[in-house]
Amino acid sequence: MGESDQLERLWTPHRMAYIRGESKPVDDSESECPFCRIPGLDDEAGLVVHRGTTAYVVLNLYPYNSGHLLVCPFRHVADYTDLTTEETHEVAALTQTAMRTIRVVSGAQGFNLGMNQGPIAGAGIAAHLHQHVVPRWSGDANFMPVIGRTKPLPQLLTETRSLLAGAWS
Repeated sequence: MGESDQLERLWTPHRMAYIRGESKPVDDSESECPFCRIPGLDDEAGLVVHRGTTAYVVLNLYPYNSGHLLVCPFRHVADYTDLTTEETHEVAALTQTAMRTIRVVSGAQGFNLGMNQGPIAGAGIAAHLHQHVVPRWSGDANFMPVIGRTKPLPQLLTETRSLLAGAWS
C-alpha cells in the first residue's frame, strides 16, 4: 500500500453536492427557487428555525460555521430595495433575534452579516434575497479552509436547528 503521509483526513462528501451545483435553480423563477420551496416543507425537513409574518429563518445547507442562518422574505424578491417596509423591518428584527439566539445557544463572540446582491457580488441564489447571519468565535478561522479547502463543523445541521428553534424567543 505504500507509506502513510501521516495526514488525517476529514471527509466532507456533502460539499460535493454544492460544488456540482446540485439542487441549484436552472433559472430565476419561483418554481425553481429553493427559498420559495423551503416554506412548503415542515420545519425539520426544511431546516427552518422560525417563521415570521413576511420572512423566515433557515439554516444554511452549506454553512461557513455551525449556526449559519439565512433570513429570507417569503416573497420571491431579488433586490433589497424591492422589499416592502414591513419586509425590511421583519428581516432586520429576525436578524437581531437570530444573533441573540445564537449567542444563547452557542456563545458566539461575533457575527458576519451580509447580503450578496447579484451574481457579480457572489450571490449563489441571486433571484431570492437572503441575509446571512454567520456566528464567529475566537480561533474559528484556522488552516483548514486555506490548506485543505475544508471547513470542519462540530455539529449536525439537524441538531443545530433543534437547539436554535428551541431557544428562539
